[in-house]
Amino acid sequence: MENKILTHQQIQHKIERIAYQIYEANVEEKEIIIAGIDGGGLNFAKKLQRVLKKVTDAEITLCKVLMDKTNPLKSGVQTSIPESEYVNKSIVLVDDVLNSGTTLIYGVHHFLKTPLKQLKTAVLVNRNHKKYPVKADYKGISLSTSLQEHVHVQFQAKNDMVYLD
Repeated sequence: MENKILTHQQIQHKIERIAYQIYEANVEEKEIIIAGIDGGGLNFAKKLQRVLKKVTDAEITLCKVLMDKTNPLKSGVQTSIPESEYVNKSIVLVDDVLNSGTTLIYGVHHFLKTPLKQLKTAVLVNRNHKKYPVKADYKGISLSTSLQEHVHVQFQAKNDMVYLD
C-alpha cells in the first residue's frame, strides 16, 4: 500500500525553502557548489540549483557525486569536477532521502579530504534510522518510519511525489 507523503506542490515549496536557507548561509559567497549524489540526490540538486540561480548572483556550480550506494567503501567516491575546483569553497552535499546515512557519510568523508570553507548537507526526506553520525543541515520533511517501510521519491516533470510503502 502506497501513501503519498508529499505532493508536487509541497515538494516545490520545500525546494524553495531549502534554497533560501542555503542562500542565507552563503550570502557572502561568490560560488556555491551543489553536490548531488547520483540518482535522486542529483535530481534534487538540479532543482535546488534552479531556484538558487534565481535568488543569488553567486555562481551555482552543480557537481555530480558518484559511488556504489550498496558498497561505497569498495567503489570509492568520484565527483564530476576536480578536487582543485572545490578547495576553500562552500559545498552543499545533496541526497533525496537520508535513510541509514551510508551514502551521505561517505560523500561527506570524500569532501573532508579537501580544505573547504563550509560543508553542509541537504535532503528532501530525513528518516530516523541512521547507523552513522550524520545529519541533514537542510531537510524538507522528517519522518519517523519503521525499518520495514520504504520511502520513494519520484522526480518527474510537474509530477514530483514522495511515497511511503
